[in-house]
Amino acid sequence: MGETVKTGRTGTAPDPEERVELLLRDLRTSRSGLSSREAERRLLHHGPNELRRRGGRRWPKELARQVTHPLALLLWAAAALAWVAGIATVAVAIVVVIVVNAAFAFVQEAQAERAVEALAAYLPHRAKVVRDGREEEVEATRLVPGDLLVIEEGDRVSADARLIDGGVEIDLSSLTGESVPAYRSTSLADTGVPLLQARDLVFSGTTCTEGEARAVVFATGMRTELGRIAALSERVGREESPLEAQVRKVAWLIALIAVAIGAAFTPVAVFAAGLSLDQAVVFAVALLVGNVPEGLLPVITLSLAIGVRGLARRGAVVKRLSAVETLGSTSVICTDKTGTLTENRMRVASVWTGAGEQPVGGAGEQPVGGATGDAAVRALAATVAACNNARTDPGGDVLGDPTEVALLEAAGALGEPLDPALRERQRRRHFHFDPVLKLMSTVDERDGAVRVHSKGAPEALLPLCTAVAEPDGGTVPLTPVRLRRVEERVDAYARQGMRVLAVARRDLEPGRPLPDRREEAERGLTLLGLTAMIDPPRPQVADAVAHCRAAGIRIIVVTGDHPLTAAAIARQVGITGDRPTVVNGEDLDAMSEDDLDALLRGQRELIFSRSSPEAKLRIADALRAEGHVVAMTGDGVNDAPALRRADIGVAMGRSGTDVAREASTVILTDDNFATIVAAVRAGRRGYDNIRKFICYIFAHSTPEITPAVVFALSGGAVPLPLTVLQLLAFDVGTETLPALALGREPAEPGLMTRPPRKRTENIIRAPMLLRAWLFLGVICAALAMSGFFFVLLRTGWHPGDPTGPGEPLHHAYRQATTMTFLGMITGQIGTAFAARTERASLRSIGFFSNRLLLWGIAFELALAALFIYAPPFQDLLGTAALTPAMVALTVPFPFVVWGADEVRRLLLRRRAADGRTPPEGPAA
Repeated sequence: MGETVKTGRTGTAPDPEERVELLLRDLRTSRSGLSSREAERRLLHHGPNELRRRGGRRWPKELARQVTHPLALLLWAAAALAWVAGIATVAVAIVVVIVVNAAFAFVQEAQAERAVEALAAYLPHRAKVVRDGREEEVEATRLVPGDLLVIEEGDRVSADARLIDGGVEIDLSSLTGESVPAYRSTSLADTGVPLLQARDLVFSGTTCTEGEARAVVFATGMRTELGRIAALSERVGREESPLEAQVRKVAWLIALIAVAIGAAFTPVAVFAAGLSLDQAVVFAVALLVGNVPEGLLPVITLSLAIGVRGLARRGAVVKRLSAVETLGSTSVICTDKTGTLTENRMRVASVWTGAGEQPVGGAGEQPVGGATGDAAVRALAATVAACNNARTDPGGDVLGDPTEVALLEAAGALGEPLDPALRERQRRRHFHFDPVLKLMSTVDERDGAVRVHSKGAPEALLPLCTAVAEPDGGTVPLTPVRLRRVEERVDAYARQGMRVLAVARRDLEPGRPLPDRREEAERGLTLLGLTAMIDPPRPQVADAVAHCRAAGIRIIVVTGDHPLTAAAIARQVGITGDRPTVVNGEDLDAMSEDDLDALLRGQRELIFSRSSPEAKLRIADALRAEGHVVAMTGDGVNDAPALRRADIGVAMGRSGTDVAREASTVILTDDNFATIVAAVRAGRRGYDNIRKFICYIFAHSTPEITPAVVFALSGGAVPLPLTVLQLLAFDVGTETLPALALGREPAEPGLMTRPPRKRTENIIRAPMLLRAWLFLGVICAALAMSGFFFVLLRTGWHPGDPTGPGEPLHHAYRQATTMTFLGMITGQIGTAFAARTERASLRSIGFFSNRLLLWGIAFELALAALFIYAPPFQDLLGTAALTPAMVALTVPFPFVVWGADEVRRLLLRRRAADGRTPPEGPAA
């Protein structure tokens, strides 16, 4: 037979929207299904019905990435040079730093990159099919195109299929984000519409919530809609985060500086200072190793890990360390509505009857005032309790469809007892909710009377009503004037983003047969009133949105929900004003890329409704192309590609699917938008702390280089103020712990009032370098060298005097180098306190607020004492015991360094207050 093909959203396959007879022909099957032999042949041709992932194990690649990071490569080079230069202890220490950091980071990220495996979990293990003319169960992986699939209530659909018999309600939320089940029926044939909207198609990974049907399979495995999303997720690769890109630049800058200093020193030392070539090379290597910040990787990792742990306590699980910093640079948040901005819990806010509007309390509360005296309200409560399929569990909790649960809880709040078991005993007929008719009805016998109870969309139920209930229990005709009054109330609720249902009933005549068809039951009804339901906003969201506005972060609502509801919620929580720009999925699909870019640039308040997976991808790509750092929330299978494309994919931990959680980098365990804002704050704090650490280590480059420069420029007349091993002890031994402590620094005031930094902004900028090298570094170097010359000059030393072993001044020289060493350490302490803030006064964050830094300084001083006074270290490092007067000379050094920077920051704040410099953003 010939085969008609259609290239569309499912790729090249038989057209599932053509007439059933043609589809059966193109699939070479029939209404009685395939034979087992034919199914086996097709299985060989099409392959198993499963989602495949390209490539194999990824953990070796991830582990290799941790040890080949740019800064790690620089550390490897430094270790190799130290080994070649004969400084084996330093080489081993650097290698240990690399390995420990790589292992720590790898463990933190080991759970990432499993999106397709989670997608595969959506496929059931078994499926019911018709083969050889009879029903049988087969492994779902053995389904093939042409199989006749049997779908029943509770089944998870195993493949994409076209209904040929029956009707079912399908939960499509995993694919479309819609929270309400959709009705799919053979009689609802659609053509020329997107496949997910075709009402006679069912899709792999969705669930049948009600009904029974048979369907012919037209796509399996990676050719299904679920497979298409898996393929999108695979193609969207992991990109380098802003922090990783910045650290790469820092690594190369440090490498350039270190190599340049080492290369420049060698000829100067040989020709000007008279050192041997071997001595000059050893010292050049020491300078190079000294300028490589061995603690940079662990400090960055620790700072981010601290953020990860803090966010986990707040309800955000971060799977990739660099994601913490990326959150801090977020400039746009694309957020879903249901469950993120709202509580994901429908609630009847009010009811309206002929007597007017009445608010409704929660289940278990006392009846609303006046409810018991209003016959129409009592009748409405009894009707929504009877025309309802929600149930209660042994603990008293109401279970079922969210709308049904909300109505049953409202009935209880209005004084109607909740007794689902009694309801089932009284029910005589049940006409299920029909998504096409938008109606549900039951026929119930209660207190000797038989009534039809109906509820549904106002536009569907009102035409079936001929009367309206009065507050006293009587009825009056539903005249055009009264009908218009009802419709005005419906419109008022809709403008508030509420979901409105009309409620009606009809008394049946005693002794007459019960209606068997809904057309007979749903006529001549008496309107009892309206129920207005809302999924209320989370109470913390409005405050979080306000923080985002203060921080310059733009919020865009991207949801699969109805535009009016999305707009109302966005307005209530402060994301938009009264006139946001709302773009539905069809309009977005019709836009060109240029139109979309112009829309995103020109409209600040945007809502995208009925969004498809491709739409979310387009939005993320368009924002990233404009230089934004994008955080995208999602909870469904359909969100996976966009979650991977965004800089930060944020999945819902409670309501979200496994697929969304695996595709994301951040999981909200509380599904709360406010947690995203807390994560942004943690990210900004982490980034600031990394900058503080970099400033801290750069400030020590100047005092580390100065002794070599003094020695070289003096032509050897001034002996070397710091030995090679003392330099390495300072760089590797005493610097690390205070640097690590800066990763725990509390946030500075005003952290969430400055605008997001640009994606292209460098982590190292000119003000930082000037502050580190030419301000803090120069002060530290001057203090250290003053200590060196103080000790030498008081012993009668003059330039050119010999200070080598055996010379009279040798002990004084060792004390002088030790003073340089201690002076650098004490200056380092002042630098640590100065680096704690970039603009703010230290008093504003508290002198003792970082206890870890205080312990780090205590350890640093204890280690310095060990190096100076312990004989084994004196022999190793060339140090000598200092007198109390010498030590006392260094006591003011930290206060001089910190005090000078405190004055500089005070002047910066005054200039900002005068408007001469921008107040926002870091100063350095």
